[in-house]
Amino acid sequence: MIETEQSADVAAPLDQVWSYVENIERWASIMPGYQTCELIDADNSRWVLKVGVGGLIRTVKVKVHIDEWAGPELVRFTYALEGDPVQGSGTYRAEPSGPATTRIALQVRVEGSGPMAPMWEAMGRPLLPQFAKAFAGQLRDEIEKALAGTPAISAAAASPRPAGFLAWLKSLWNRLIGRKDARV
Repeated sequence: MIETEQSADVAAPLDQVWSYVENIERWASIMPGYQTCELIDADNSRWVLKVGVGGLIRTVKVKVHIDEWAGPELVRFTYALEGDPVQGSGTYRAEPSGPATTRIALQVRVEGSGPMAPMWEAMGRPLLPQFAKAFAGQLRDEIEKALAGTPAISAAAASPRPAGFLAWLKSLWNRLIGRKDARV
């Protein structure tokens, strides 16, 4: 099992942050590699993401279940990859950090099972904190854009972002496995 918690300060009061965060489709749309988000019901959705490590790029389907909507301060969720022995959980917390600012914190846990779990977790351990930090920062940026009246750009429309993320991830992967040419 690997776990991380990352936070960011949003230049908006708690109630305005919640008005953005309470829509799960907005969460999905800023995931790197976002393809689609299918709402099953108020607490369940299926996200389709194109993910890659090194030269391997594949499409994954992630079932996301909201265990608790206790907004504006708390959301608890669980998820599982369809067809892969990977599942996890997480928590979104928010609290005022000033008169017009909110601190958001994302805690994410990933657990693999089966014989490949130790290798999968060893490879994912250095990546999860960086991924969660980037996601928290992107969530902050999208909330601030939306509240400023600027149309938020979905990850699907912003092709440089996912491609840039994949290039960064490939470069990081090459460094982790010790390839001499870690350039993309």
